[in-house]
Amino acid sequence: MAEHSKKGSDTFISRILNKVEWLGNRLPDPFMLFASLAILVILLSWIIASFDVTFLQPGEEKPVAIKSLVSAEGIQYMLISMLENFVGFKPLGIVLAIMLGIGLADKVGLIETFIKSTILKAPKGLITYAVIFIGILGNLAADAAFVIIPPLAAMVFYNVGRHPLAGLAAGFAGVGSGFTANIIVSNTDAVLSGISAEVMGTLDTAVTVTPVDNYYFMLVSVILLSVTGALITEKIVEPRLGKYEGDLQKDFEPVQSIEKRGLRNAAFAALAYIGLLLIVIFWQDSPLRNENGGMVPSPFLKGIVPIIMLFFITVGIAYGITTKKITSSKSIPAFMGEAMKDLSGFIVLIFAAAQFIAYFEWTNIGTWLAVSGASFLENAGITGIGVVIAFVLLTAGLNLIIFSGSAQWALESPIFLKMFYFLDYHPAFIQAAYRIADSSTNIITPMNPYFVIVLAFMKEYDKKAGIGTLIALMLPYGLIFLLVWILLLLVFVFLGIPFGPGIGVHLG
Repeated sequence: MAEHSKKGSDTFISRILNKVEWLGNRLPDPFMLFASLAILVILLSWIIASFDVTFLQPGEEKPVAIKSLVSAEGIQYMLISMLENFVGFKPLGIVLAIMLGIGLADKVGLIETFIKSTILKAPKGLITYAVIFIGILGNLAADAAFVIIPPLAAMVFYNVGRHPLAGLAAGFAGVGSGFTANIIVSNTDAVLSGISAEVMGTLDTAVTVTPVDNYYFMLVSVILLSVTGALITEKIVEPRLGKYEGDLQKDFEPVQSIEKRGLRNAAFAALAYIGLLLIVIFWQDSPLRNENGGMVPSPFLKGIVPIIMLFFITVGIAYGITTKKITSSKSIPAFMGEAMKDLSGFIVLIFAAAQFIAYFEWTNIGTWLAVSGASFLENAGITGIGVVIAFVLLTAGLNLIIFSGSAQWALESPIFLKMFYFLDYHPAFIQAAYRIADSSTNIITPMNPYFVIVLAFMKEYDKKAGIGTLIALMLPYGLIFLLVWILLLLVFVFLGIPFGPGIGVHLG
Protein backbone atom coordinates (compact mmCIF):
# COMPACT_ATOMS: atom_id res chain seq x y z
CA MET A 1 0.00 0.00 0.00
CA ALA A 2 0.96 3.64 -0.19
CA GLU A 3 2.98 4.80 2.76
CA HIS A 4 0.17 6.87 4.25
CA SER A 5 -2.07 3.78 4.48
CA LYS A 6 0.03 1.38 6.52
CA LYS A 7 -2.03 1.93 9.63
CA GLY A 8 -5.26 0.88 7.92
CA SER A 9 -7.35 -2.21 8.62
CA ASP A 10 -6.12 -5.72 7.81
CA THR A 11 -9.38 -7.42 6.83
CA PHE A 12 -9.70 -10.01 4.07
CA ILE A 13 -11.13 -7.40 1.67
CA SER A 14 -8.34 -4.97 2.55
CA ARG A 15 -5.70 -7.60 1.82
CA ILE A 16 -7.23 -8.30 -1.58
CA LEU A 17 -7.38 -4.59 -2.42
CA ASN A 18 -3.82 -4.14 -1.15
CA LYS A 19 -2.73 -6.84 -3.60
CA VAL A 20 -4.62 -5.12 -6.42
CA GLU A 21 -2.91 -1.85 -5.51
CA TRP A 22 0.52 -3.51 -5.31
CA LEU A 23 0.09 -5.15 -8.71
CA GLY A 24 -1.31 -1.98 -10.28
CA ASN A 25 1.50 0.15 -8.96
CA ARG A 26 4.08 -2.23 -10.41
CA LEU A 27 2.96 -0.88 -13.77
CA PRO A 28 5.04 1.92 -15.33
CA ASP A 29 4.43 5.59 -14.61
CA PRO A 30 0.99 6.54 -16.01
CA PHE A 31 2.52 8.50 -18.90
CA MET A 32 4.69 5.55 -19.89
CA LEU A 33 1.80 3.15 -19.33
CA PHE A 34 -0.45 4.93 -21.81
CA ALA A 35 2.44 5.25 -24.25
CA SER A 36 2.99 1.49 -23.91
CA LEU A 37 -0.71 0.80 -24.42
CA ALA A 38 -0.63 2.92 -27.57
CA ILE A 39 2.26 0.77 -28.87
CA LEU A 40 0.31 -2.36 -27.92
CA VAL A 41 -2.71 -1.16 -29.93
CA ILE A 42 -0.41 -0.53 -32.90
CA LEU A 43 0.90 -4.10 -32.73
CA LEU A 44 -2.53 -5.66 -32.14
CA SER A 45 -4.05 -3.78 -35.04
CA TRP A 46 -1.28 -5.06 -37.30
CA ILE A 47 -1.72 -8.68 -36.17
CA ILE A 48 -5.54 -8.70 -36.32
CA ALA A 49 -5.68 -6.86 -39.63
CA SER A 50 -3.25 -9.37 -41.14
CA PHE A 51 -6.05 -11.97 -40.81
CA ASP A 52 -8.45 -9.68 -42.74
CA VAL A 53 -10.91 -9.56 -39.84
CA THR A 54 -14.20 -7.84 -40.69
CA PHE A 55 -17.52 -7.51 -38.90
CA LEU A 56 -20.97 -6.11 -39.57
CA GLN A 57 -21.72 -3.09 -37.43
CA PRO A 58 -25.38 -2.74 -36.36
CA GLY A 59 -27.33 -0.53 -38.75
CA GLU A 60 -24.70 -0.80 -41.47
CA GLU A 61 -24.77 -2.95 -44.60
CA LYS A 62 -21.10 -2.71 -45.48
CA PRO A 63 -18.65 -4.85 -43.44
CA VAL A 64 -16.18 -2.95 -41.25
CA ALA A 65 -12.54 -4.04 -41.21
CA ILE A 66 -9.96 -3.84 -38.44
CA LYS A 67 -7.53 -1.16 -39.64
CA SER A 68 -3.81 -1.57 -39.12
CA LEU A 69 -1.71 1.26 -37.78
CA VAL A 70 1.32 -0.46 -39.31
CA SER A 71 0.32 0.58 -42.81
CA ALA A 72 0.67 3.63 -45.01
CA GLU A 73 -2.78 4.82 -43.94
CA GLY A 74 -2.08 4.07 -40.27
CA ILE A 75 1.28 5.83 -40.19
CA GLN A 76 -0.20 8.87 -41.92
CA TYR A 77 -3.06 8.89 -39.41
CA MET A 78 -0.74 8.75 -36.40
CA LEU A 79 1.42 11.61 -37.64
CA ILE A 80 -1.35 13.87 -38.91
CA SER A 81 -3.74 13.28 -35.99
CA MET A 82 -1.23 13.49 -33.13
CA LEU A 83 -1.79 17.15 -32.35
CA GLU A 84 -5.53 16.93 -32.99
CA ASN A 85 -5.81 13.93 -30.67
CA PHE A 86 -4.19 16.03 -27.95
CA VAL A 87 -5.80 19.47 -28.32
CA GLY A 88 -9.12 17.95 -29.43
CA PHE A 89 -9.29 15.61 -26.42
CA LYS A 90 -12.61 16.67 -24.87
CA PRO A 91 -11.60 16.34 -21.18
CA LEU A 92 -8.58 18.61 -21.73
CA GLY A 93 -10.69 21.58 -22.72
CA ILE A 94 -13.22 20.91 -19.95
CA VAL A 95 -10.51 20.68 -17.28
CA LEU A 96 -8.65 23.79 -18.41
CA ALA A 97 -11.84 25.85 -18.68
CA ILE A 98 -13.29 24.73 -15.36
CA MET A 99 -9.97 25.22 -13.58
CA LEU A 100 -9.74 28.81 -14.82
CA GLY A 101 -12.82 29.47 -12.69
CA ILE A 102 -12.29 27.09 -9.78
CA GLY A 103 -8.57 27.88 -9.75
CA LEU A 104 -9.28 31.58 -9.35
CA ALA A 105 -11.80 30.91 -6.55
CA ASP A 106 -9.28 28.63 -4.84
CA LYS A 107 -6.26 30.91 -5.13
CA VAL A 108 -8.07 33.92 -3.64
CA GLY A 109 -9.18 31.72 -0.72
CA LEU A 110 -12.91 31.51 -1.41
CA ILE A 111 -13.20 27.71 -1.42
CA GLU A 112 -11.28 27.35 1.84
CA THR A 113 -13.40 30.00 3.54
CA PHE A 114 -16.60 28.44 2.22
CA ILE A 115 -15.62 25.01 3.58
CA LYS A 116 -14.62 26.41 6.97
CA SER A 117 -17.83 28.43 7.25
CA THR A 118 -20.30 25.79 6.07
CA ILE A 119 -19.25 22.17 5.63
CA LEU A 120 -17.02 22.03 8.70
CA LYS A 121 -20.03 23.03 10.79
CA ALA A 122 -22.32 20.39 9.29
CA PRO A 123 -23.06 17.10 11.13
CA LYS A 124 -20.04 14.88 10.47
CA GLY A 125 -22.22 11.80 9.97
CA LEU A 126 -23.96 13.34 6.94
CA ILE A 127 -20.86 14.42 5.01
CA THR A 128 -20.24 11.10 3.26
CA TYR A 129 -23.87 10.74 2.21
CA ALA A 130 -23.90 14.32 0.95
CA VAL A 131 -20.75 13.79 -1.14
CA ILE A 132 -22.15 10.68 -2.85
CA PHE A 133 -25.56 12.29 -3.36
CA ILE A 134 -24.10 15.48 -4.86
CA GLY A 135 -21.80 13.38 -7.03
CA ILE A 136 -24.73 11.44 -8.46
CA LEU A 137 -26.66 14.64 -9.16
CA GLY A 138 -23.52 16.05 -10.75
CA ASN A 139 -24.39 14.48 -14.10
CA LEU A 140 -26.62 17.52 -14.61
CA ALA A 141 -23.31 19.33 -15.24
CA ALA A 142 -22.31 16.55 -17.65
CA ASP A 143 -18.59 15.75 -17.77
CA ALA A 144 -17.73 18.88 -15.81
CA ALA A 145 -18.78 17.00 -12.65
CA PHE A 146 -15.73 14.72 -13.00
CA VAL A 147 -13.50 17.78 -12.69
CA ILE A 148 -15.36 19.61 -9.92
CA ILE A 149 -16.68 17.08 -7.40
CA PRO A 150 -13.84 14.58 -6.66
CA PRO A 151 -11.18 17.20 -5.75
CA LEU A 152 -13.65 19.25 -3.70
CA ALA A 153 -14.76 16.08 -1.88
CA ALA A 154 -11.12 15.29 -1.09
CA MET A 155 -10.67 18.80 0.27
CA VAL A 156 -13.80 18.48 2.43
CA PHE A 157 -12.63 15.18 3.94
CA TYR A 158 -9.18 16.61 4.62
CA ASN A 159 -10.64 19.65 6.35
CA VAL A 160 -12.78 17.55 8.70
CA GLY A 161 -9.83 15.36 9.67
CA ARG A 162 -10.71 12.41 7.45
CA HIS A 163 -8.60 10.78 4.75
CA PRO A 164 -8.75 12.98 1.61
CA LEU A 165 -8.43 9.99 -0.73
CA ALA A 166 -11.59 8.54 0.80
CA GLY A 167 -13.38 11.78 -0.07
CA LEU A 168 -11.95 11.77 -3.58
CA ALA A 169 -13.05 8.14 -4.03
CA ALA A 170 -16.56 8.90 -2.76
CA GLY A 171 -16.88 11.88 -5.10
CA PHE A 172 -15.56 9.94 -8.10
CA ALA A 173 -17.88 7.02 -7.33
CA GLY A 174 -20.92 9.27 -7.14
CA VAL A 175 -20.09 11.05 -10.39
CA GLY A 176 -18.85 8.01 -12.32
CA SER A 177 -20.69 4.91 -11.13
CA GLY A 178 -23.84 6.90 -10.40
CA PHE A 179 -23.64 8.89 -13.62
CA THR A 180 -26.88 7.63 -15.18
CA ALA A 181 -29.10 8.14 -12.11
CA ASN A 182 -30.78 11.40 -11.11
CA ILE A 183 -33.81 12.85 -9.39
CA ILE A 184 -34.89 14.76 -12.49
CA VAL A 185 -34.93 13.90 -16.18
CA SER A 186 -31.51 14.77 -17.56
CA ASN A 187 -29.65 14.92 -20.86
CA THR A 188 -28.60 11.28 -20.39
CA ASP A 189 -32.26 10.23 -20.47
CA ALA A 190 -32.82 12.18 -23.67
CA VAL A 191 -29.75 10.84 -25.47
CA LEU A 192 -30.26 7.17 -24.60
CA SER A 193 -34.02 7.18 -25.19
CA GLY A 194 -33.45 8.93 -28.51
CA ILE A 195 -31.18 6.10 -29.65
CA SER A 196 -33.68 3.51 -28.37
CA ALA A 197 -36.60 5.20 -30.11
CA GLU A 198 -34.67 5.30 -33.37
CA VAL A 199 -33.99 1.55 -33.17
CA MET A 200 -37.61 0.74 -32.35
CA GLY A 201 -38.66 2.90 -35.29
CA THR A 202 -37.07 0.37 -37.63
CA LEU A 203 -39.53 -2.30 -36.43
CA ASP A 204 -43.16 -2.65 -37.37
CA THR A 205 -44.39 -1.57 -33.93
CA ALA A 206 -45.77 1.44 -32.11
CA VAL A 207 -43.63 0.64 -29.05
CA THR A 208 -41.07 3.36 -28.39
CA VAL A 209 -38.96 4.84 -25.56
CA THR A 210 -39.22 8.35 -24.09
CA PRO A 211 -36.91 10.31 -21.72
CA VAL A 212 -39.18 9.60 -18.71
CA ASP A 213 -39.45 5.82 -19.19
CA ASN A 214 -36.71 5.01 -16.64
CA TYR A 215 -37.56 7.81 -14.21
CA TYR A 216 -39.00 5.79 -11.29
CA PHE A 217 -36.12 3.32 -11.39
CA MET A 218 -33.46 6.03 -11.53
CA LEU A 219 -35.12 8.04 -8.75
CA VAL A 220 -34.95 5.05 -6.39
CA SER A 221 -31.40 4.39 -7.60
CA VAL A 222 -30.22 7.80 -6.37
CA ILE A 223 -31.32 7.02 -2.82
CA LEU A 224 -30.00 3.46 -2.85
CA LEU A 225 -26.62 4.38 -4.33
CA SER A 226 -26.17 7.31 -1.95
CA VAL A 227 -26.57 4.99 1.04
CA THR A 228 -24.53 2.21 -0.56
CA GLY A 229 -21.69 4.55 -1.54
CA ALA A 230 -21.53 6.06 1.94
CA LEU A 231 -21.39 2.63 3.57
CA ILE A 232 -18.63 1.49 1.19
CA THR A 233 -16.65 4.63 2.02
CA GLU A 234 -17.02 4.31 5.79
CA LYS A 235 -16.89 0.52 6.16
CA ILE A 236 -14.36 -0.50 3.48
CA VAL A 237 -12.42 2.41 1.96
CA GLU A 238 -11.65 4.57 5.01
CA PRO A 239 -10.73 1.72 7.40
CA ARG A 240 -8.33 0.39 4.78
CA LEU A 241 -6.69 3.78 4.24
CA GLY A 242 -6.23 4.48 7.93
CA LYS A 243 -5.12 7.89 9.18
CA TYR A 244 -3.83 10.33 6.60
CA GLU A 245 -0.12 10.90 7.00
CA GLY A 246 0.71 12.28 3.58
CA ASP A 247 2.92 15.15 2.55
CA LEU A 248 0.17 17.75 2.57
CA GLN A 249 -0.04 19.47 5.93
CA LYS A 250 -2.17 22.55 6.32
CA ASP A 251 -3.54 24.16 9.46
CA PHE A 252 -6.59 26.31 8.93
CA GLU A 253 -6.95 29.56 10.79
CA PRO A 254 -10.33 30.73 12.11
CA VAL A 255 -12.41 32.70 9.61
CA GLN A 256 -11.57 36.40 9.82
CA SER A 257 -14.16 39.16 9.63
CA ILE A 258 -12.90 40.30 6.23
CA GLU A 259 -13.25 36.73 4.97
CA LYS A 260 -16.83 36.62 6.24
CA ARG A 261 -17.58 39.79 4.31
CA GLY A 262 -15.92 38.27 1.26
CA LEU A 263 -18.05 35.13 1.57
CA ARG A 264 -21.19 37.25 1.97
CA ASN A 265 -20.39 39.30 -1.15
CA ALA A 266 -19.54 36.12 -3.05
CA ALA A 267 -22.97 34.76 -2.07
CA PHE A 268 -24.64 37.95 -3.35
CA ALA A 269 -22.69 37.61 -6.61
CA ALA A 270 -23.73 33.97 -6.90
CA LEU A 271 -27.40 34.83 -6.37
CA ALA A 272 -27.19 37.63 -8.93
CA TYR A 273 -25.51 35.32 -11.46
CA ILE A 274 -28.05 32.53 -10.94
CA GLY A 275 -30.93 35.01 -11.02
CA LEU A 276 -29.74 36.49 -14.31
CA LEU A 277 -29.27 32.98 -15.71
CA LEU A 278 -32.82 31.99 -14.71
CA ILE A 279 -34.22 35.16 -16.31
CA VAL A 280 -32.47 34.31 -19.58
CA ILE A 281 -33.60 30.66 -19.40
CA PHE A 282 -37.26 31.46 -18.73
CA TRP A 283 -37.33 34.46 -21.06
CA GLN A 284 -39.67 33.86 -23.99
CA ASP A 285 -37.72 32.70 -27.06
CA SER A 286 -34.67 32.23 -24.86
CA PRO A 287 -31.49 31.42 -26.81
CA LEU A 288 -30.66 28.87 -24.10
CA ARG A 289 -33.68 26.69 -24.92
CA ASN A 290 -34.12 24.34 -27.85
CA GLU A 291 -36.35 25.03 -30.86
CA ASN A 292 -39.37 23.57 -29.05
CA GLY A 293 -38.78 25.62 -25.91
CA GLY A 294 -37.47 22.63 -23.97
CA MET A 295 -34.35 22.15 -21.88
CA VAL A 296 -33.42 18.54 -22.75
CA PRO A 297 -31.40 18.83 -24.93
CA SER A 298 -30.68 22.54 -25.21
CA PRO A 299 -27.90 25.10 -25.74
CA PHE A 300 -27.96 25.58 -21.94
CA LEU A 301 -26.92 21.98 -21.32
CA LYS A 302 -24.43 22.00 -24.17
CA GLY A 303 -22.88 25.19 -22.81
CA ILE A 304 -22.86 24.12 -19.16
CA VAL A 305 -19.03 24.12 -18.91
CA PRO A 306 -18.50 27.83 -19.75
CA ILE A 307 -21.57 28.68 -17.64
CA ILE A 308 -19.97 26.94 -14.63
CA MET A 309 -16.59 28.52 -15.39
CA LEU A 310 -18.08 32.02 -15.48
CA PHE A 311 -19.95 31.32 -12.23
CA PHE A 312 -16.73 30.53 -10.36
CA ILE A 313 -14.96 33.50 -11.94
CA THR A 314 -17.80 35.79 -10.83
CA VAL A 315 -17.86 34.65 -7.20
CA GLY A 316 -14.05 34.45 -7.07
CA ILE A 317 -13.70 38.05 -8.20
CA ALA A 318 -16.35 39.21 -5.72
CA TYR A 319 -14.53 37.46 -2.86
CA GLY A 320 -11.06 38.54 -3.99
CA ILE A 321 -11.96 42.21 -4.28
CA THR A 322 -13.62 42.21 -0.85
CA THR A 323 -10.67 40.52 0.86
CA LYS A 324 -8.19 42.68 -1.11
CA LYS A 325 -6.58 39.60 -2.67
CA ILE A 326 -7.50 41.15 -6.02
CA THR A 327 -6.07 44.66 -6.08
CA SER A 328 -6.16 45.29 -9.83
CA SER A 329 -7.24 43.71 -13.08
CA LYS A 330 -3.77 42.18 -13.35
CA SER A 331 -4.42 40.05 -10.27
CA ILE A 332 -7.13 37.99 -11.98
CA PRO A 333 -5.02 36.45 -14.80
CA ALA A 334 -2.13 36.07 -12.33
CA PHE A 335 -4.21 33.86 -10.04
CA MET A 336 -5.54 31.94 -13.04
CA GLY A 337 -1.99 31.38 -14.21
CA GLU A 338 -1.05 29.95 -10.81
CA ALA A 339 -3.95 27.50 -11.08
CA MET A 340 -2.82 26.43 -14.56
CA LYS A 341 0.70 25.70 -13.28
CA ASP A 342 -0.79 23.09 -10.95
CA LEU A 343 -2.10 21.22 -14.02
CA SER A 344 1.25 20.83 -15.77
CA GLY A 345 1.61 17.15 -14.81
CA PHE A 346 -1.92 16.39 -15.97
CA ILE A 347 -1.34 18.04 -19.34
CA VAL A 348 1.75 15.89 -19.93
CA LEU A 349 -0.14 12.74 -18.96
CA ILE A 350 -3.15 13.54 -21.13
CA PHE A 351 -0.96 13.73 -24.24
CA ALA A 352 -0.15 10.01 -24.04
CA ALA A 353 -3.66 9.01 -22.91
CA ALA A 354 -5.24 10.90 -25.82
CA GLN A 355 -3.09 9.05 -28.37
CA PHE A 356 -3.93 5.63 -26.91
CA ILE A 357 -7.69 6.25 -26.89
CA ALA A 358 -7.65 7.72 -30.40
CA TYR A 359 -5.65 4.77 -31.80
CA PHE A 360 -7.99 2.28 -30.14
CA GLU A 361 -11.03 3.94 -31.71
CA TRP A 362 -9.48 4.38 -35.17
CA THR A 363 -8.52 0.72 -35.51
CA ASN A 364 -12.12 -0.42 -34.78
CA ILE A 365 -10.84 -2.99 -32.27
CA GLY A 366 -13.21 -1.80 -29.53
CA THR A 367 -16.24 -1.89 -31.82
CA TRP A 368 -15.26 -5.37 -33.04
CA LEU A 369 -15.04 -6.67 -29.49
CA ALA A 370 -18.42 -5.12 -28.61
CA VAL A 371 -20.20 -6.57 -31.64
CA SER A 372 -18.57 -9.97 -31.12
CA GLY A 373 -19.64 -10.05 -27.47
CA ALA A 374 -23.19 -9.05 -28.39
CA SER A 375 -23.39 -11.75 -31.06
CA PHE A 376 -22.17 -14.36 -28.59
CA LEU A 377 -24.88 -13.48 -26.08
CA GLU A 378 -27.52 -13.34 -28.80
CA ASN A 379 -26.64 -16.89 -29.86
CA ALA A 380 -26.13 -18.28 -26.34
CA GLY A 381 -29.67 -19.60 -26.05
CA ILE A 382 -30.20 -18.27 -22.49
CA THR A 383 -33.84 -17.48 -21.69
CA GLY A 384 -35.84 -15.74 -18.95
CA ILE A 385 -34.49 -13.06 -16.66
CA GLY A 386 -31.12 -14.82 -16.79
CA VAL A 387 -30.48 -13.49 -20.28
CA VAL A 388 -31.10 -9.93 -19.03
CA ILE A 389 -28.55 -10.41 -16.22
CA ALA A 390 -26.09 -11.86 -18.74
CA PHE A 391 -26.68 -8.76 -20.87
CA VAL A 392 -25.92 -6.54 -17.85
CA LEU A 393 -22.66 -8.38 -17.13
CA LEU A 394 -21.60 -8.29 -20.78
CA THR A 395 -22.27 -4.56 -20.96
CA ALA A 396 -20.33 -3.94 -17.74
CA GLY A 397 -17.37 -5.76 -19.27
CA LEU A 398 -17.60 -3.93 -22.60
CA ASN A 399 -17.75 -0.63 -20.73
CA LEU A 400 -14.13 -1.22 -19.74
CA ILE A 401 -13.12 -0.69 -23.37
CA ILE A 402 -15.87 1.67 -24.62
CA PHE A 403 -16.35 4.52 -22.15
CA SER A 404 -18.94 6.62 -23.98
CA GLY A 405 -22.37 5.49 -22.83
CA SER A 406 -24.15 6.81 -25.91
CA ALA A 407 -21.58 5.27 -28.28
CA GLN A 408 -21.84 1.88 -26.60
CA TRP A 409 -25.65 1.99 -26.59
CA ALA A 410 -25.59 2.93 -30.28
CA LEU A 411 -23.64 -0.30 -30.85
CA GLU A 412 -25.64 -2.56 -28.55
CA SER A 413 -29.21 -1.30 -28.95
CA PRO A 414 -29.76 -2.38 -32.59
CA ILE A 415 -28.89 -5.93 -31.53
CA PHE A 416 -30.35 -6.25 -28.06
CA LEU A 417 -33.47 -4.10 -28.28
CA LYS A 418 -34.64 -6.14 -31.26
CA MET A 419 -33.62 -9.44 -29.66
CA PHE A 420 -35.40 -8.67 -26.39
CA TYR A 421 -38.40 -7.20 -28.20
CA PHE A 422 -39.03 -10.56 -29.84
CA LEU A 423 -38.68 -12.14 -26.37
CA ASP A 424 -41.55 -9.82 -25.22
CA TYR A 425 -39.37 -7.45 -23.12
CA HIS A 426 -40.13 -3.74 -23.17
CA PRO A 427 -37.25 -1.74 -24.71
CA ALA A 428 -37.32 0.80 -21.84
CA PHE A 429 -36.71 -2.04 -19.37
CA ILE A 430 -33.73 -3.24 -21.41
CA GLN A 431 -32.46 0.33 -21.57
CA ALA A 432 -32.60 0.51 -17.75
CA ALA A 433 -30.64 -2.74 -17.55
CA TYR A 434 -28.05 -1.27 -19.91
CA ARG A 435 -27.72 1.91 -17.86
CA ILE A 436 -26.82 0.20 -14.59
CA ALA A 437 -24.07 -1.77 -16.30
CA ASP A 438 -22.74 1.18 -18.27
CA SER A 439 -22.39 3.35 -15.16
CA SER A 440 -21.05 0.88 -12.60
CA THR A 441 -17.67 0.19 -14.19
CA ASN A 442 -16.99 3.77 -15.34
CA ILE A 443 -14.58 4.34 -12.46
CA ILE A 444 -12.25 1.36 -12.88
CA THR A 445 -11.29 1.65 -16.53
CA PRO A 446 -8.36 3.70 -17.86
CA MET A 447 -10.47 4.13 -21.01
CA ASN A 448 -12.40 6.68 -18.95
CA PRO A 449 -10.62 9.91 -19.94
CA TYR A 450 -11.37 11.34 -16.49
CA PHE A 451 -9.60 8.44 -14.82
CA VAL A 452 -6.26 10.13 -15.41
CA ILE A 453 -7.67 13.44 -14.16
CA VAL A 454 -8.71 11.90 -10.85
CA LEU A 455 -5.30 10.23 -10.67
CA ALA A 456 -3.67 13.66 -11.02
CA PHE A 457 -5.86 15.03 -8.21
CA MET A 458 -4.94 12.03 -6.06
CA LYS A 459 -1.23 12.71 -6.43
CA GLU A 460 -1.71 16.06 -4.70
CA TYR A 461 -2.31 14.15 -1.47
CA ASP A 462 -0.09 11.12 -2.11
CA LYS A 463 2.77 11.59 -4.55
CA LYS A 464 3.52 7.84 -4.47
CA ALA A 465 0.02 6.88 -5.57
CA GLY A 466 -0.31 5.18 -8.93
CA ILE A 467 -2.92 3.57 -11.14
CA GLY A 468 -3.08 0.58 -8.79
CA THR A 469 -3.90 2.89 -5.88
CA LEU A 470 -6.82 4.42 -7.73
CA ILE A 471 -8.17 1.10 -9.04
CA ALA A 472 -7.97 -0.44 -5.56
CA LEU A 473 -9.85 2.57 -4.15
CA MET A 474 -12.61 2.41 -6.75
CA LEU A 475 -13.01 -1.35 -7.21
CA PRO A 476 -15.35 -1.82 -4.19
CA TYR A 477 -17.65 0.91 -5.49
CA GLY A 478 -17.77 -0.46 -9.04
CA LEU A 479 -18.46 -4.07 -8.05
CA ILE A 480 -20.87 -3.37 -5.18
CA PHE A 481 -22.79 -0.72 -7.12
CA LEU A 482 -23.24 -3.23 -9.95
CA LEU A 483 -24.41 -5.97 -7.56
CA VAL A 484 -26.80 -3.68 -5.66
CA TRP A 485 -28.19 -2.26 -8.89
CA ILE A 486 -28.82 -5.76 -10.29
CA LEU A 487 -30.67 -6.65 -7.08
CA LEU A 488 -32.75 -3.47 -7.40
CA LEU A 489 -33.55 -4.40 -10.99
CA LEU A 490 -34.75 -7.83 -9.82
CA VAL A 491 -36.86 -6.22 -7.07
CA PHE A 492 -38.60 -4.07 -9.67
CA VAL A 493 -39.08 -7.12 -11.90
CA PHE A 494 -40.47 -9.53 -9.33
CA LEU A 495 -42.61 -6.97 -7.47
CA GLY A 496 -43.98 -5.54 -10.70
CA ILE A 497 -42.86 -1.98 -9.93
CA PRO A 498 -43.01 0.23 -13.04
CA PHE A 499 -39.66 1.54 -14.30
CA GLY A 500 -41.34 4.71 -15.52
CA PRO A 501 -44.89 5.92 -16.20
CA GLY A 502 -46.68 2.84 -17.55
CA ILE A 503 -43.43 0.95 -18.20
CA GLY A 504 -43.21 -2.66 -17.05
CA VAL A 505 -40.88 -5.53 -17.83
CA HIS A 506 -42.90 -6.98 -20.66
CA LEU A 507 -44.79 -5.49 -23.60
CA GLY A 508 -48.50 -4.97 -23.41
